[in-house]
Amino acid sequence: MTTTEPVISLRGVRAELGARPVLRGIDLTVRRGEVVALLGANGSGKSTAVRAVIGQVPVTDGAIELFGTPRNRFRDWARVGYVPQRTTAAGGVPATVTEVVSSGRLSRTRFGLFRKADREAVRHALDLVGMTDRAKDSVDALSGGQHQRVLIARALAAAPELLIMDEPMAGVDLASQEVLAETLRAQVARGATVLLVLHELGPLEPLIDRAVVLRDGCVVHDGPPPEAVGQHALPGHDHVHPHAPAGAEPIRTGLLS
Repeated sequence: MTTTEPVISLRGVRAELGARPVLRGIDLTVRRGEVVALLGANGSGKSTAVRAVIGQVPVTDGAIELFGTPRNRFRDWARVGYVPQRTTAAGGVPATVTEVVSSGRLSRTRFGLFRKADREAVRHALDLVGMTDRAKDSVDALSGGQHQRVLIARALAAAPELLIMDEPMAGVDLASQEVLAETLRAQVARGATVLLVLHELGPLEPLIDRAVVLRDGCVVHDGPPPEAVGQHALPGHDHVHPHAPAGAEPIRTGLLS
């Protein structure tokens, strides 16, 4: 159930990669129980925004809060599960599926020592994504879709209140997309808050409460997904969010392609 309590809050956030501005003063609030999709073309700032939220990208201006605490003072990271883009995560690591998923549980352990509850949590996370039968296999032996399931299980192992996922469906086969959608549906049902970077909504569309569209590091739409997808996908249809910065270009066909 969605409440008015903010879990993620960005106010006037600016960030640069090198000397290039990537985020140009974005405002974004994700409330408890919401599922928010961050959409936009390549280079629009989607991944930079979520990486700024978790502290991987420094901000040059503005404020970020997690669960009401300034990000730079936030320490309770067990409440946050992060799924990075698969192309940037755990490639070539000589580890088994269980070892990778177990690493996501470390924030809940005492001094890294696993108890029965920790081992059960890892098994449950593997079961959620349908990877129990591959628990002892090397992650290098997995398909792209299976690898993505393991990364999601790693994030779920700590039973986080907030899930941040960067392109979870990218390069994933249809069967794995359905598994991932069902897994996410179960997390939403138990009350998790979710921020997703997506290239397109796909099978996750029924779960999305709001779509936030970025263009050139600015928020140009924040509202219901049908409006975001329907208007922006119509050939020849231009749309500018009423709160877009002066001079912002209109959204045109192909934003979500």
